[in-house]
Amino acid sequence: MTRTLQLTEQLISLPSLTPDDAGCQALIAARLQPLGFVCETLESGPADFRVTNLWAKRPAAPANTSSPAPKTIVFAGHTDVVPTGPVTQWTSDPFTPTHRDGKLYGRGASDMKTSLAAFVVAIEEFLAAQPQAPLNIALLLTSDEEGPAVDGTVVVCETLKARGETLDYCIVGEPTSVQRTGDMIKNGRRGTMSGKLTVKGVQGHIAYPQLAKNPIHLFAPAMAELAGIEWDHGNAFFQPTTWQISNIHGGTGASNVIPGTVLVDFNFRFSTESTPESLQQRLSAVLDKHGLEYELAWTIGGRPFLTTPGTLVNTVREAIRDETGLETELSTTGGTSDGRFIAQICPQVIELGPTNATIHKIDEHIPVTDIEPLKNIYRRVLEKLAA
Repeated sequence: MTRTLQLTEQLISLPSLTPDDAGCQALIAARLQPLGFVCETLESGPADFRVTNLWAKRPAAPANTSSPAPKTIVFAGHTDVVPTGPVTQWTSDPFTPTHRDGKLYGRGASDMKTSLAAFVVAIEEFLAAQPQAPLNIALLLTSDEEGPAVDGTVVVCETLKARGETLDYCIVGEPTSVQRTGDMIKNGRRGTMSGKLTVKGVQGHIAYPQLAKNPIHLFAPAMAELAGIEWDHGNAFFQPTTWQISNIHGGTGASNVIPGTVLVDFNFRFSTESTPESLQQRLSAVLDKHGLEYELAWTIGGRPFLTTPGTLVNTVREAIRDETGLETELSTTGGTSDGRFIAQICPQVIELGPTNATIHKIDEHIPVTDIEPLKNIYRRVLEKLAA
C-alpha cells in the first residue's frame, strides 16, 4: 500500500458530513507541521453549523537579497462530503474503505479525499528532496464546500485578503478528470446567479376570470421571451450564458381558484461575457415590457473566473504530460467550486483531480491505479515551479 493510498483510506474512514470535519484537518495538519508548516484553524458559522477551516503555510527557505521574492502556491480543497444516501444500497459501508476489482470504494474517494492525500504526500516528497526550495507552499481546506459555502473558503480568503497575504498560484483538487487522471483540468468556471420572482395577479373564482387576473397567464409571454433570449455568445473558454427555470409554484391547490401570485425560481449560469448587473437589467426589462407587477430577489452564488494559459496552466499541462503522456483538455464546464472565491485573491487558479464519474453517487469509487499518478502530477508541478 502506497503512502498516498494509506492516507486516502484514513480520510475516507472519517465520516466528515458537512459541516463536520470529523478530524480530517487535524490528521493533515499533523503531517504538515513536522515539515515546517504553520497550521491555523479558522472556525466560522453558528453553533449548530460550525465550520472548520485550515490555513497551513510553509514559507520558502531564506534566500539572498538579490533573489526575487518566492512565489506562493496553494493547494485547496474540502474535507466534507455529501450524505451517503441509503446505506443499505451501498455494496460496502461508505466510511469503510473497501477494494473491489482494482477500485477503492467509499464516500469521498473521488470527491475529494484522494486529492487531499495526494496533496500531502506530494508535498512531503518534494520537501524531502528540496528542503531549501524557493517556493512558499500552502494548503487551504474547509468543511463547508458541499453545504451553503458561506463559512468556508470564502471566510479564509477574506481573512487572507485583510492580512495582505499574496497568493500566486492555486490548484483546487476537485475531481475534474473524465476517463483518466489528468485528461481534463478546469481553468475556470461559469458564474451562477439565482432569482426568486413573484408575479402578482388577482385571486378569484375560475368561472369568473373577468373578475380576476391570472399571474400564470400574465407571466407566460414573458417566460417564452426569456427562454428564447441569447444572453451572450460565450467565448473561446466559455459556453454561452444559459437561463433556466427550476420551479414554478402557483395556486391554492383547489381546481376552481385563480391564484393571486405565482412564484418562479430560476438560475443563470453565465460566462465572462456577461455580468450579474447586465443580466439583471435585461431580465427586468423583459418583465417591465410585459407590464407585470412583480417582486424579484437575486442571489449571486459566484462570479465566473478564468485562468488563461500562462505559468500555472502551462506548468500543469507539462506535469500531466510528463507523468501520463496525456495532452490535457482545458474546460470551464460543470457546476461551481470554491475556486470562485480563491480567484478573487489569486490571479491563477486551476482545478485538477481524479475522475468524477461516481461523485455524489451510491458506491462512489476511484481506480486505485489513478491515485499515484495524481500525487506525482502535484509533485511535478512543485518541482517545475521551484526550478
